[in-house]
Amino acid sequence: MLTDRQLSILKAIIQNYTDVGQPIGSKKLQEQLPIHVSSATIRNEMAALERQGFIMKQHSSSGRIPSLEGYRYYVDNLLEPDRLDRNVVSRIRKSLNNEFAKVDDIVALSAQLLSQMTNYVAISLKPGSNDVAVEGFRLVPLGNQQVMVLLVTSDGSVENQIFSIPENIHGDQLEAVIRLINEEVVGLPLSEVSEHLIKAIPQVSSYLRNSNDFIETFGDILDKAVREHMYVSGKHNVLDFVQDDDLEKVKSLYSLIDRPTDLRKLVKSNGEDVAVKINDDHDSALNYSLVSATYDDGNHGHGLIAILGPTNMHYSQVIGMLDTFRDELSKRLINYYRNFNE
Repeated sequence: MLTDRQLSILKAIIQNYTDVGQPIGSKKLQEQLPIHVSSATIRNEMAALERQGFIMKQHSSSGRIPSLEGYRYYVDNLLEPDRLDRNVVSRIRKSLNNEFAKVDDIVALSAQLLSQMTNYVAISLKPGSNDVAVEGFRLVPLGNQQVMVLLVTSDGSVENQIFSIPENIHGDQLEAVIRLINEEVVGLPLSEVSEHLIKAIPQVSSYLRNSNDFIETFGDILDKAVREHMYVSGKHNVLDFVQDDDLEKVKSLYSLIDRPTDLRKLVKSNGEDVAVKINDDHDSALNYSLVSATYDDGNHGHGLIAILGPTNMHYSQVIGMLDTFRDELSKRLINYYRNFNE
């Protein structure tokens, strides 16, 4: 258990690092704390927080920065969402009250607005998309050693990819492969299919030598299907929150955003209204956090909106923004379906 003084120090360190992005020492903390304590006392408390894993030194500096454990504790125990300025709320309402031809346009616009207002990467999922499952893969021979692989999903969508097959591969072998893959994936949500496709490679190899290429084709089709339900905006903002011009981290985050199935898995909701993943709670190399919120459209189920940003993001502001967005988005979609049904 942390004392009230330790809680104040931890909160001040996190807020300072969010604002400045630099380690903070005891003298600077002394100026920022709401309580009056000596610099020596602050150093002792900082040492205690460091031993418990909530803060850490950066290089040889005497200052401290939050650790992942510190951020996790802050988000779970100390954070209070900000209330948005009335002008910001008015802007959101005005934008969402435009005339839209389809729900996709509303959901896509929500990602654009979130990205513009936070300067982070914004992601939105269509209502009901978490319930979309695979009904099966189909194979259509086209001639000239080409086949079309089709993916049919429970919402009626169909995606396809053309695949060239070697001359020594026969139709009965391909049909056997399709049966194997369908046994693995039929009935699964889209976010879980990739892992099961990988598990199917050894079995597919017993029928096809170039099994990796064949499985990659299924992965491409799956990515197309996921893109139909997901909207991403502000990808270029990654450049603003990767520290130290780390090119490898930029590449890794861009790669994550460009892989729809992996991104879909990352934003997958466990039912919480608002959830915060810090470095996916296990991948500390990329230095990112994902804050997501679910919304109800009153018709087809739940959708999701999310912000992908740096670990030292303004969590209070972001969660306050998402809270407002989820409420306004729900109201807008409920009205949309009411008018549509009438």
